[in-house]
Amino acid sequence: MNNKNTKIQTLINQLDLSQYIEQFSSFFSREHPLYIEGDQELHFRYIKELDKLEFKAPPKVIDFYEIHGHLKKHGVLTFEQIFEIVKIVRYFRYFEKRELEGLIGEWMEKFVIPEKFLEVEKYFTHDGKFEENLDENLFHLSERVKEHKNNISGALKRLMSSSKLAGYLVDTQIHLINNEECLLVRGGFNHVLKGAVLGRSTGGFFYVAPDSILKSKEKIRFIEQEREAIFYEYAKTFSTKLAELQPFIKFIDKEFTRFDNYQARVLFAKSKNLQILKSKKDAKIILKDFVHPALHKAKPISVDFSKNILMITGVNAGGKTMLLKSILASAFMAKYIIPMKLNEVHSHIGSFKAVQAIIDDPQNVKNDISTFAGRMQQFSNIFEYKSALIGVDEIELGTDSDEAAALFKVILDELIKRGQKIVVTTHHKRLAALMADRDDVELMAAIYDEEARKPTYEFMQGIIGKSYAFETASRYGISHKLVQEAKKVYGDNSEKLSMLIERGSQLERELKQKHQKVDAKLEELQKKEQQIKAQKEELHLELQKEKAELKREYESAISQAKKAAREGDTQAIHRAMNKAKQNLPKEQKKQDNRAIEFKVGDEVKYHTQSGVIVAMKSKNEAILEVNGMKIRVKTMYLKPTKIVKAKPRTDLTLNVEKKAGLKCDLHGMRAVEATEVLDKFLNDALINGWDEVIVYHGIGTGKLSYAVKEFLKTHPRVKKFEDAPQHMGRFGAKIVTL
Repeated sequence: MNNKNTKIQTLINQLDLSQYIEQFSSFFSREHPLYIEGDQELHFRYIKELDKLEFKAPPKVIDFYEIHGHLKKHGVLTFEQIFEIVKIVRYFRYFEKRELEGLIGEWMEKFVIPEKFLEVEKYFTHDGKFEENLDENLFHLSERVKEHKNNISGALKRLMSSSKLAGYLVDTQIHLINNEECLLVRGGFNHVLKGAVLGRSTGGFFYVAPDSILKSKEKIRFIEQEREAIFYEYAKTFSTKLAELQPFIKFIDKEFTRFDNYQARVLFAKSKNLQILKSKKDAKIILKDFVHPALHKAKPISVDFSKNILMITGVNAGGKTMLLKSILASAFMAKYIIPMKLNEVHSHIGSFKAVQAIIDDPQNVKNDISTFAGRMQQFSNIFEYKSALIGVDEIELGTDSDEAAALFKVILDELIKRGQKIVVTTHHKRLAALMADRDDVELMAAIYDEEARKPTYEFMQGIIGKSYAFETASRYGISHKLVQEAKKVYGDNSEKLSMLIERGSQLERELKQKHQKVDAKLEELQKKEQQIKAQKEELHLELQKEKAELKREYESAISQAKKAAREGDTQAIHRAMNKAKQNLPKEQKKQDNRAIEFKVGDEVKYHTQSGVIVAMKSKNEAILEVNGMKIRVKTMYLKPTKIVKAKPRTDLTLNVEKKAGLKCDLHGMRAVEATEVLDKFLNDALINGWDEVIVYHGIGTGKLSYAVKEFLKTHPRVKKFEDAPQHMGRFGAKIVTL
């Protein structure tokens, strides 16, 4: 193990992550370093995409170092080594067959298996055995071995049932000694049984292999040698083919290593319901509901460590050290993209070039170093790092607190200048007070339950916590008299300071409880807001669906109306129109105008036009004058309004046939006469609401056709026109769209 791996393992031990990392590593198919080389952002994207899939774990495989060496030197691989390659290829084929989309699907499309490899792969079963049935010689040799083994089994059974040997047999079992079948017999057996003695039992009996089966065994050995020779030839052939595929084998080996790093993290997270988080490109650490892996049924930790220094003070055995280890452990696991238990959405973990812990007592008899001297040596080492996360447990360990407060303040100031981020646990109220005036220092105190007289293992940010040394002494059996005497020695002023600290903690706890109530109310309001949004979205989708259905029905009706217009037969037109009418959405009568009684002279609005009622046909039907034209409408479509008096105008009375046709026949007319008839026809069609008509002009000399086209080009309400279909007159007619 190199120096870097040693340091990582030491940190893992210091942070109590050893067992957790062992469990995580067991999900690898083969051994890997924890850190994935390359672009961490890209790795994280693949891991999150893979996390969306359900898939089986890859098989355990060996490292390909020796395999690559043999192939490079054109050596002969064993069947076991060849099958290791086959296992990886088959696993990637399993993913390829699923035809996945997205990032993983694109990745799997890169694996193109050469035909030569398939010639090797087909000789191996799913569990790595050689497919002897594919080779005729091997198949026959295998059958001969089975035959000889049956002969051996039959010979032994006959011997055991022999009346001559019955008196010498110790039992009626076939024993296996040194991979040889034999019988257990008493002394004097040589009178009735010829064979080789393979050993003696603890009872003094003999293990004998009868001569009658030794010949068969010799034949089996000879056959096995033939089989081994054939297997070796296959191994040589396979190795030659694989040597030609070295680029492909190197590629799948590299990609499998990468995939193995991804799948281990995904399957480990799924097995323990963990979250996968990656370091962000800053130095903030915000943990929400983080649980250290070494703790069982622990209270989740929430902490905002956005500043440069976090000083944790307060009650003894209140969880200060575990909070420090949790912060460092979260940064370590995010750096290596190792799944952890926390609230993924509300947590944020920055990136650090190194994570260092000064936790253990460095005093050592062998190196003759004191605790304080060892601590100074450890601090001198961390000055070498930049952009590191440092954790120091009990910073005052091994020296006078007042002197240490001044010394460590200066040390911490210098570390901050060097870009370090530091978590410190301490009982130094003086050190905490000295550092508290800095804007980049965050204070956090362990909370003590006064009523239960025990730590709560919860923390409050922004205050200096009391150590509760006297209370802890009482809880663990120190007499009340001794504790009171110690308080006198401690002094009134010091006790008052502790009371102030305690009062501050109490106020913070009360504030925390109020915040929790407010948060609960806010969460309830947010839930209601989400419900309203969901209902609104549901109603919007329903409205859109109804609009789409209505549009489809109208388009269907219009399509059938156009089809009817193109039909030459009058009866066909009526049939198509009736069918179109049936497909129209059922008319929904408006409720608003039922209570309104319209009368002659009322100024009303009809769709986008304003007009005046000039006559009432019935309660539900009126004659409306709009821009000098009279139209008959239903009152349900009218709205009361006030119209601006129109300027003096010239009235024009049109004599329109009640039933305007859809076709206009101009055959035999002169150009001038035809344009007059066509103009009137188009006006009638517009008033009756037709958007498509047909005009017959014939071919003839072309003069009438030309006049019709020129007129249609200049008409303001003609959108377009084109030659009619073959069955409707082709070049002798025009379909006109209004």
